[in-house]
Amino acid sequence: MRSNARSDVLGGSLLLVATVAALILANSPAAPWYESVRDFTFGIPELHLELSVGAWAADGLLAIFFFVVGLELKEEFVTGRLRDPRQAALPIAAAVGGVAVPALIFVMINVNSGADVLRGWAIPTATDIAFAVAVIAVVGKFLPPALRVFLLTLAIIDDLIAITIIATFYTETISVPWLALALLPLAGFALLAQKGVCAWWILLPLAIAVWVCIHTAGVHATVAGVLLGFVVPVVPTERARVRAGNDESGEPLYDGMAPHFADRWGVVATLFAVPIFAFFAAGVTIGGLDGLRSALTDPITIGIIVGLVAGKPIGILATTFLLSRLPALRLDETLRWPDLVGMSFVAGIGFTVSLLVGELAYGSSSVADEHVKIGVLLGSFLAAVIGGVILARRNARARRAQLVD
Repeated sequence: MRSNARSDVLGGSLLLVATVAALILANSPAAPWYESVRDFTFGIPELHLELSVGAWAADGLLAIFFFVVGLELKEEFVTGRLRDPRQAALPIAAAVGGVAVPALIFVMINVNSGADVLRGWAIPTATDIAFAVAVIAVVGKFLPPALRVFLLTLAIIDDLIAITIIATFYTETISVPWLALALLPLAGFALLAQKGVCAWWILLPLAIAVWVCIHTAGVHATVAGVLLGFVVPVVPTERARVRAGNDESGEPLYDGMAPHFADRWGVVATLFAVPIFAFFAAGVTIGGLDGLRSALTDPITIGIIVGLVAGKPIGILATTFLLSRLPALRLDETLRWPDLVGMSFVAGIGFTVSLLVGELAYGSSSVADEHVKIGVLLGSFLAAVIGGVILARRNARARRAQLVD
């Protein structure tokens, strides 16, 4: 079960099911029930934690997802693909281009719409790892493994940029005392992780304390997940390691704490946190043909769709092409440009982080936020279809070539 839960296809499938269920409920006679559940509030008012169910999903459950992202980011920087700057340079630069061009397109389309509308400039900049990698897993079995590595590296850096954008541009007022207070449980969590403590009943209360302090400080609480992930050690030591089996000679093998936590909590994020967030975030009331027509004539929706479907591939491909001309930076010899074209469209699947940024930019359940959801869903769908078709054709060609050989 654990291996299936970690699979790319299952993660993308659960997201898709949750999204479709939300859309059906929001546009059916069950819409009042769906909205009442999503908007039901509970919590602790004294700590500014009286939130709706939808807000708990966005602020709380996504913190688990970003905790896993933080663990994977640190692992990549310490022992993985991002350790070698030359090897990682092209996908890192492609990620930056894939963020900058969609943002620029959104601003150009909405330049005359006012400052409030321009707050959504970051919506089309994100790549949803689960959906994007799931598409390649389904249609790209015979494609070069380097293509998936390129996409994973690009998506990881994309997430790092998204985290920075959320912390920098979508945090209005910060309470310094609460932020300083968060350092105490964070230090405790880091110290215990460095000593190899794995007991959830010890670490989880400290993690929740960090989350509460950062949320109360006014910083989006998903940042807490990233900070917690960054303080977990990656390389196994005598004190901080987890038994991972035996080698061929029978000697024990050990994992570091970060890979161990990413394995355990990645399942929770895949099976629980992200699908529930999608279920409450994607439930947009379209309002029939008139509602859809209104959304599709809104510059916000247009900016998001064009940013995801055109901006992402343009930014990724242009940056990769220009930098690959440099002698020191070369593409993997197994990659072909048609493969990269398909992958760049797949990177236009925004979804999870795009929906989150839309809520932060315009407020949950506002008209603009409803149009954001339509733009993100349509843009991500078009990007997935275009990229999937290109990669499926490339995959069929690669399969035929292997059969001939």
